Amino acid sequence: MLDSHKKQFHIPLSKGEIGKYCILPGDPGRCEKIAAFLENSSQLIQNREYNVWQGTLCGERVTVCSTGIGGPSTAIAVEELVACGAEVLIRVGTCGGIALPVKSGDVVIASGAVRQDGTSHEYAPPEFPAVPTPRVMLALMRAAEGLGYPSHTGVVQSKDSFYGQHSPSRMPISAALLEKWEAWKRLGVLASEMEASTLFTVGAALGVSTGAVFHCVWNQERANAGLDTAADEAHDTEKAIRVAIEAIRLMMENKI
Repeated sequence: MLDSHKKQFHIPLSKGEIGKYCILPGDPGRCEKIAAFLENSSQLIQNREYNVWQGTLCGERVTVCSTGIGGPSTAIAVEELVACGAEVLIRVGTCGGIALPVKSGDVVIASGAVRQDGTSHEYAPPEFPAVPTPRVMLALMRAAEGLGYPSHTGVVQSKDSFYGQHSPSRMPISAALLEKWEAWKRLGVLASEMEASTLFTVGAALGVSTGAVFHCVWNQERANAGLDTAADEAHDTEKAIRVAIEAIRLMMENKI
């Protein structure tokens, strides 16, 4: 267990300096945008890929901390934030659609994550499922519904290689990558991203609550099926951010 009374190694904060609720984008540049949805927002620190902001919601402190890309840096963030007092951690990120109903601009809420990553296997055997905390997932679902956003709840794929997914045919293990991708499609996996399986597994190991909500940038399967064009690509993450903020509000007000 990390020493919560000392400043953490990568996120130089100590216990009591962050809120119970933490929002985790991957991109450090997205933290200020998320914090703007809170009251009295200000930056705490920035070190490496970890940009930390804070604000208040319903009179309670909320922390926003970027994780960088992928499982290793996400696990570090979760470990150190929990040591500093985090109890509920919600990933707000982007994803690429896999299932045909998932369109660019839609909100995706994870009910579980395919552990096609390396970091989570340092915490749990492969048989252990990477799943969010039911209360957090329900709050995200209720928030999306209440805001009237098109949303989908289901399993996502978490992988370590961005280009292994986007350009599998040029990889030396192309056959294995394409075979697994076909399996995810047949199993109804909604979308692909890079951090949820680590967040869920590390959260379970540390005994904290987790959830994840995504903005779908693009669905390559819809494009392959002739359903979308390049003009459909969407990058505005505001819907996913608003869903996370509203979900935290619902939990603070004990409505979930």
